[in-house]
Amino acid sequence: MEPIRVVVAKPGLDGHDRGAKFIARALRDAGMEVIYTGLRQTPEQIVTVTLQEDARVVCLSCLSGAHNDLFPEVVRLLKEKGADDALVLGGGIIPDKDVPHLKKQGVAEIFTPGTTSEEIINFIKSNV
Repeated sequence: MEPIRVVVAKPGLDGHDRGAKFIARALRDAGMEVIYTGLRQTPEQIVTVTLQEDARVVCLSCLSGAHNDLFPEVVRLLKEKGADDALVLGGGIIPDKDVPHLKKQGVAEIFTPGTTSEEIINFIKSNV
């Protein structure tokens, strides 16, 4: 069986990627193929990489507070490009009150500080 291909991305102007790099490493250690896009990616850039790499999962990390705009935009563009089967996950500093909105917009799950890498790995393996 082929490894699960995952794009880990930092949308927006957020300049802190320690958590995203930690998750990328954990997913790679769990046998997944990880493509890390780096900092300050636009939703369009993230979707382009996802399509080019034929990724099944997109992990978005945001600490800047722009998650309510950026995460749904990635989901919208994936649907527009015919990749609506990609599992979109969000993480970072996301207030609990924003989680229902993000899920309604198509983000499968939100992982906030304190979530273990094992929880994220299990969620991905259970949903891909």
